[in-house]
Amino acid sequence: MIVRKLQEAENSGRKIVDPNGNWDSTRLLLKDDNMGFSFHITTIYKGADFQMHYQNHLESVFCMSGRGEVETLADGKKYPIEPGTIYILDQNDKHVLRAFEEMKMACVFNPPLTGKEVHNAEGAYELEAESIEE
Repeated sequence: MIVRKLQEAENSGRKIVDPNGNWDSTRLLLKDDNMGFSFHITTIYKGADFQMHYQNHLESVFCMSGRGEVETLADGKKYPIEPGTIYILDQNDKHVLRAFEEMKMACVFNPPLTGKEVHNAEGAYELEAESIEE
């Protein structure tokens, strides 16, 4: 069994801060845990407005607090995000995420992240990034 506490993980190498200042992500479950997916608690900062395109991963995102929107770039549709909303990027959707207030999100990635990933120039995570040391 694996047991971790969010507060402890936030104060370790498991918390990654976006170099562009849009988010931070505490990676609670990673590839090395051998579960087949990774699980993160991500904070999207108020005023964030940035493009992502997970070409190598599928992601599900559940909003626990805050408000914003996600826009799919293929069709220009905008979807409001509020507590209780889940959005699922099941087609490697190119999208823009906007935070009208700070948002706390629970995120699941498949395949799992190794831990140190940040978005590349395309807004994606690479398949094999450096692992986090406990």
